Amino acid sequence: MKSFHLARATAAALIGVAVTGMSAHAEIKNYEFQLVQPTVKAGVDRIVTVRLVDKTSGKAVPDAVIFSTRLDMAPDGMQEMATKVTPMPGTEPGTYRFKATFGMAGRWQLSLGAKVQGETGAVENKLVVTAEQ
Repeated sequence: MKSFHLARATAAALIGVAVTGMSAHAEIKNYEFQLVQPTVKAGVDRIVTVRLVDKTSGKAVPDAVIFSTRLDMAPDGMQEMATKVTPMPGTEPGTYRFKATFGMAGRWQLSLGAKVQGETGAVENKLVVTAEQ
């Protein structure tokens, strides 16, 4: 009889550990990029800084691998007006910087794709940056 109770207790403990382990990781949908500054001056070699945030804790997420970047004027109906985006070193953990040329004033869409360490799937966001004269 004791071995039956011991087996049930062990099974319950293993299930508890498995459930706790699964909930320790956030879902990929709980991450998002946020603009640090929503506006830039139109021109050459402007820097855009974004922060990757875990929405459940509000904390910045360092060491993500950015695998996709695109900057175009899709918000103003000119998605064919795209420009090169060059990654730059971040200034603090969880921030990611990019250098680009904003050829004209208007709304520019920064599309980002990233892998978060220890998570399955990818974070994908489209952020609107306003370039001013």
